Amino acid sequence: MTSPASTPDGVPGPQADRSRNPEAPFDKLTIGVCPDQWGVWFPEDEKQIPWRTALAEMAQAGFSVMETGPWGYFPKDATQLQSVMDEHGFRVVAGTGWGILHQEEAWPETEKTFRAIAETHAAVGAEYMVHLPPMYRDEKTWEFTDERELTGEAWKRYVENANELGRIVKQDYGLTMVLHPHGDSHIETPEEIARVFEATDPELVSFCLDTGHIIYGGGDPISMIDEYPERIGYVHIKAFDPEITRQAHEQDWPFGEAVAKGASVRPPAGLPDMKDLVAKLATLDKELYVICEQDLYPCDPSLPLPNAIATREFLAECGLGIK
Repeated sequence: MTSPASTPDGVPGPQADRSRNPEAPFDKLTIGVCPDQWGVWFPEDEKQIPWRTALAEMAQAGFSVMETGPWGYFPKDATQLQSVMDEHGFRVVAGTGWGILHQEEAWPETEKTFRAIAETHAAVGAEYMVHLPPMYRDEKTWEFTDERELTGEAWKRYVENANELGRIVKQDYGLTMVLHPHGDSHIETPEEIARVFEATDPELVSFCLDTGHIIYGGGDPISMIDEYPERIGYVHIKAFDPEITRQAHEQDWPFGEAVAKGASVRPPAGLPDMKDLVAKLATLDKELYVICEQDLYPCDPSLPLPNAIATREFLAECGLGIK
């Protein structure tokens, strides 16, 4: 796999793939990127960087593996998506979908959306579908839109539909669905994650180890690798500031407020310790996509490129990818 780079005459040319460290024990870990690293949370938003700009900068930063992020940020049409990714030297490995699982009336729209995302991403060679959970506070207004905890029929429906969505994605499109933990969602704390693992079918529902959200939820992603090695199928690697996280929970800030106040940080700042984390991921001895993220919405458009280069190069020092 190659990525575009500028030759002396300014014409795009190939460069060595930096996504994979060939040295054991890190040789089964592949680093990638997604729009979150560029401050993108929504398909369209006036505070976000245009997708063509972000895509070019992602390639310039040395990435070549892509999770496409919010459905509709990049082109939805498979032919167009393949074309622009090829143009910038990217291989698409995952799509990302937001969908409500615990409300009966919302299920038809969730299924329709995930089928659309899965169809496009299967056509461009992706392997995974990341399910982002709905948040119980609005991402922009920070107002409560749902209960903090799932109980009774809502919890039962969540489990049933998680299994069903995993089955649809796997059987109809050949993709693996991974549930993603998230601040201000129903899958945030270690207890909530354990509850989901216990209730869902591991053959249908895998897990995205989002290291930053697990820290934000009060967990330890490094120990979770030891505790649930068979459930971890995919990784989002990012760091959170423990002091801002503590303050956010003590004062009950919305997740968006915590991010706006700097909770998501560039490693080596924050937790987890990335050298320990990457070393622990390597002990799983299985193929893993490790997608580089940092919650930066909203951000100065000049920030993501140098910030991402520094992040990728530091993670390479930890064994993930190469400089």
